Amino acid sequence: MNARSAPRRVVALSGGVGGARFAYGLSRALEPGALTVIVNTGDDFTHWGLPICPDLDTVMYTLAELSDDERGWGLKDETFHALEGVRRYGGEAWFMLGDRDLATHLQRAQALAAGDSLTQVTDTLCRALGVPARVLPMADEPCRTMIDTERDGTLPFQQWFVGRRAEPKVQKVWLDGDPPASAAVVQALAGADLVIIGPSNPYVSIDPILSRPGVRDALRGPVVVAVSPIVGGRAVKGPLAEMIPALGGEPASAAAIARHYGSLLAGIVVEHGDEPPIRGVSVLACDSIMKNREDRVRLARDCLAFADGLLARRANS
Repeated sequence: MNARSAPRRVVALSGGVGGARFAYGLSRALEPGALTVIVNTGDDFTHWGLPICPDLDTVMYTLAELSDDERGWGLKDETFHALEGVRRYGGEAWFMLGDRDLATHLQRAQALAAGDSLTQVTDTLCRALGVPARVLPMADEPCRTMIDTERDGTLPFQQWFVGRRAEPKVQKVWLDGDPPASAAVVQALAGADLVIIGPSNPYVSIDPILSRPGVRDALRGPVVVAVSPIVGGRAVKGPLAEMIPALGGEPASAAAIARHYGSLLAGIVVEHGDEPPIRGVSVLACDSIMKNREDRVRLARDCLAFADGLLARRANS
């Protein structure tokens, strides 16, 4: 299926690296203006007195082709002189903020202090970088992901994930704050033909979006498809393979991802060989690993073709 025959109103739900890379593929496979990306803000936090939005920034930089593909986060050709200065002064240096990345956080802080919403700020930043899709934070007010661990008690997500390298075993994931989805998010979902859940961690990247008041109701209309972040029992990136047994009570698998999202899904996209024993939902098995930008576009086109079939089946039923 080419871009012209793809669903024209597509919403992607995304966390950080994996979701951002898949959103990049969608942005190149779809016609201009067809894609909206709703991004998790549960891992946002304040650092050096600045509002940091890691997933929003990863999506924004990736779509603008400014991200460091080797690291998976931050800007390419970045320098870290400010970080080294903070470290010399004895300040907090556990979170890697680059020199050019700081400009994003400074501009965001200034705009929020002037009264702009996070949705407005994100739109301004994306326009400045030439991002070829609409990018929306899941909510305009704080909703922070917290991790209960066996060893170190309760930790904010970034302290657990970056500060402790996701090593303390997870007992529970919960959210501090319960703001509604922004009006822009609800509107985008209500107008969508297709919603694709990117290959992001369901517990800490996608569930915060789905749990926003108003989101699940808005998902009753469009066809919803997920891309599995588990390949051959392993996470493509991050600690998900260890989190599924701890939180879901079963081994990590694409089937576990399908069960986690349950009746929300009309279909799921998995790696070749991962389709059994998935039941009760349409399955597309394909080459799902994105090693380069060409792979991102190929996977996006495969997903859109699969979703187009589901949309046609619904229209004819």
